Parts: sequence; C-alpha cells; structure tokens
Amino acid sequence: MREELKKYGDEAYSLVETMANDIGPRIPGSENEKKLHDFMSGKLKDLGLEPKTEKFVFAPYGSIGGLPMAGWAGIVGALALIVTMVLAQFSPVSAFIVSCAGTLYMICMWVWVVCSCFKYKTWFDWAFKHAVSHNTYAELKPEDGEYDYTIILSGHTDTSWTLKLSASQYKIGFVGTVIKLAVGAVCVGIVTLLTIVAFIILCCTLDWTGSVDWWEVITNYGIAIGVLAPILCIGCFFLTMYNERTPEIASPGAMDNATGIAIAYETVKYFKENPDKMPKRCRIIDCNCGAEESGLRGSIAFVRRHKDDGMLDNAWHINIDSIADKDYFEVINGDAWLCKNFDKDLEGMFFDSMKEAGIEKPGRIKNPVGGCDSTPFMKNGVKSITFAAQNPIMSNYYHTYMDVPERFEPETVGLGLDVVLRVIDKVAAFEDSKKA
Repeated sequence: MREELKKYGDEAYSLVETMANDIGPRIPGSENEKKLHDFMSGKLKDLGLEPKTEKFVFAPYGSIGGLPMAGWAGIVGALALIVTMVLAQFSPVSAFIVSCAGTLYMICMWVWVVCSCFKYKTWFDWAFKHAVSHNTYAELKPEDGEYDYTIILSGHTDTSWTLKLSASQYKIGFVGTVIKLAVGAVCVGIVTLLTIVAFIILCCTLDWTGSVDWWEVITNYGIAIGVLAPILCIGCFFLTMYNERTPEIASPGAMDNATGIAIAYETVKYFKENPDKMPKRCRIIDCNCGAEESGLRGSIAFVRRHKDDGMLDNAWHINIDSIADKDYFEVINGDAWLCKNFDKDLEGMFFDSMKEAGIEKPGRIKNPVGGCDSTPFMKNGVKSITFAAQNPIMSNYYHTYMDVPERFEPETVGLGLDVVLRVIDKVAAFEDSKKA
C-alpha cells in the first residue's frame, strides 16, 4: 500500500470494525441493515455530499434464502409417495390423483429452485413474504459539475444468514456442512425421480393391458418406497437447516462485506480531499446496495430504477466484495451460475493494478456459486467487474459468525483500496485515449 494511502486504509479498517462490532449482523431487510444505511448516509454527508436512500420491496426467501423450502418440499414429496403406494392397493384412481398432484408439486418446486435460487430471477417473488431494504448512494462530481463518464463503486450492506451446520456445529467443519447440504439436495432429487416413476407406473396400471403384472410392480415399488422414504426424509431435512434464523449469531459481515462498503467510501473521500487526483470530467458514485445475499436484489433494484434516467450512461461499475485474505487477491471475471462474463477491459486493469501494487500472485477466477452485484449491471450494458480478496476454498468464516475484523489485517484492506485507486486511474486513461 502506498504511504499516502495509509490514513485512508486505516480509516477503512476502522469503519469495518464499526459495522461489524457496533452495528453487527445485518440480515437482508433487517433493522440493523437499515442502521448501516443511515450510518453511511451520515458519513457521506460529512464529506459534503448529498446521499439518497431508495427503498425497495423484495422477498428474502424468494431466492437462495428459500433453499430450506426445497428440503421441506422433499419431505412432503416423500410422504406423498408413501400415501400414493398405500392408496394404490385399494383405490388406483385415488392413488393416481395423489401421484399426479405430487409430481406436479415436485416439478414446480424444481422450476422455482432453478429460476430463483440458481438464476436469481424475481419472477416468483410475489409468492413469498416481502420485506423492505434500501440502496444508498451519493455522487462526487467535478468542481464544475461537468462530466463525460461515471465510475460506480459498490459494496453490499447486508450479511448472510449463518450456514447453520458449519460454525455453529464446528465438529463437522465447513466442508462437512457442504456435504450435508449436498446430500439434502440429492435426496430431494431422488424423491422427485421416484415421484415421476410412481406416476408413470400408475399411468400404465390404468391404461395398459399388456402382459406385465403392474400390480406386482406397484407392490414391490411400494415396499421399496416404504424403506427409502424415511431415509430420504432425513437427507432432505439437512437442506431445511440451510439458514440460521437467529440474528444474534448471524454473520457480522466484516469481510463480507463491510470491507467493500468501507473501501468504496474511502475512495470517494480520497478524491474529495485530493481534488487534484480526481479524474477529469468524471463522476464517481458510492453505491451501498442492500439485500445482495437474497439474490442481488439491491443491485437489481438500483439498475431497474436508473437504467432510463441517464445515470448508467457511459458508466463503469466496480463491485468490491470481501477484501480480507491477503494471499488471495482476485479479479472475479464472471458468474458461473448466472452465465455472465464480466468486462474484459476492467479485468485486465485489475490484474495489472494488483501486480503494480506488489501483489505477487493475483488471481483471475469465475465465481463458482451464487452471484455478484456485477451481473445486473452487465446485463444492462454497464462495464462491470467484481474485486475480492477471499480464500475460494470453503472456510469456517464464510457466511458465519466468525467473519470478524480481528481475523484479518488493516493493511489488507488498505491494499484493496490501493488497487481500486490504481484501476480508476486506468479507467481515466482509457477514457482520455478515446478523446485523443
């Protein structure tokens, strides 16, 4: 980290401590999340800026936060299978009706899981209980108020629900947690498959007159279901434990993502206090997005609100998310789940800036699970990238109450600030070259 930035790096770490220790866990749509928006609004006012807070309505359990419902769906589906096989011995028509309903139920569940939990679509949010979250942003403009392009710096204000089976049950470790969740997902898949097979068998029983003794098939299948269903219910139950609903032990979110909020703010503060370093004819926006952990709902709401008012015209978006693990500085160049690649120009700028800042082994990775706030911006034509310094291997502090400031060093946060400022200089040079 450059010496001139030490003051801002230390202040950034101090902000992280305040967010994590004084405000604490900030579950999407919670009062603590709103407290952080109020806090950052006050900090931006202290810089002489005019922050704006925009509220939006979202469904906390309408996306990835609703995965436990898939576990419960698996349990209901397994019980429906047992009922179907029992009814098949007495009333095939009744069994067929139950089987038809169960099959439709499981297929609809998977449609929702794929679209909402994996692809972060908002199509089914109407079906879930709603909450309110916020986006808070402020603009730093050139002294004459004239600008040709915009750089948006964003971080997310909320923190995740604790992965209940990990830090709170430390004996099995985080990897063990993921294995249990995977077992739960597989069991839900098996229940779905068995439900479809049962439906097909009953269709054949009612309509097919060949030589196969379908009643014997049903009897044998029913016995198998009687053995498998209780086991599958236990496996599905693991998935119902995905969320920790106790705010007191939810993640305080020091790394994920108080660091991003702090670095974005200190970047704006640096330019406010050093106007000679501010890129010419550039507007810089500090954007604090809410409800990221509920499926990027804050960044989606921000882009939808401003895509037609000119704010996103000729804009660059830098999403800062989790700057804590000094040996794992990385530029995130895409979201695998969401099938979106991020901007190649920004990817190169970040990679070069990390090397210039003295980072020995900068990385380029695609986000393997979940999504980044860059995706909604990219989908709306904004050049975007995500910047992180986080161990990509599963750890006991990821999304748990162990995500505390004491785990990492102020210098790491300061180094992240250094990299972001270097990238902004490269963006400015790129824009200047367009005018030449």
